[in-house]
Amino acid sequence: MIVAIDGPAGSGKSTVARAMASREGLTYLDTGAMYRAVTDAALIRGIDVTNSAAVSDLANRIEISLENGPEGPIVIVDGADRTKAIRTPEVDENVSAVAAIPEVRSAMVELQRASSKNADVVAEGRDIGTVVFPEAEVKIYLTADPSARARRRAVQRHGGDTAKDLSAVADSAEAAAIEAELIARDKADSTRKTAPLKPAEDAVHIDSTGLTVDEVCDQISALISKARA
Repeated sequence: MIVAIDGPAGSGKSTVARAMASREGLTYLDTGAMYRAVTDAALIRGIDVTNSAAVSDLANRIEISLENGPEGPIVIVDGADRTKAIRTPEVDENVSAVAAIPEVRSAMVELQRASSKNADVVAEGRDIGTVVFPEAEVKIYLTADPSARARRRAVQRHGGDTAKDLSAVADSAEAAAIEAELIARDKADSTRKTAPLKPAEDAVHIDSTGLTVDEVCDQISALISKARA
């Protein structure tokens, strides 16, 4: 069983995918973390993320692995824990450029497919149902209003989680800046030539703006039950 969850940044893909993994006994595959790991590796080495050749070479040389942790996947790059480092604003600002490089995507897709062998997985990203796992039994395209997505990301940057604390407050100026970043990233991700962000033709669209994580998961669980029947 493969459950593919695609959608723009901040739509709740990671939170929902982790919850679905726990609920349905699936292995959670955070594909976005892989692109973030490459971006982080490039930044700490002083590599210009627009230098496709250099970034591609790096993506093929570093070793990326995802390990289970008490609070979610632990991202290991060349033996070092980079879980927190890949979630910085600097990585946010540069990951789209890295993810747009065809050779990087090829390397990451190979890693993602290898990670799903001999396991039932729930994978989230931007091209899971269209490129990585077009044969997935369940495909979801998860969206949310840009302002809601920005608030979630702003709270997340300060260690909060709107999925656990609905009353969490984000700084309005920071949220506005993040919203602008998200809109720009949406455009970059959806217009890139290689594996652009778009829903698979057979994906079920879910807008998470006014829904709790459990309500989104209930909808996905119903689809999984139908696929298993």
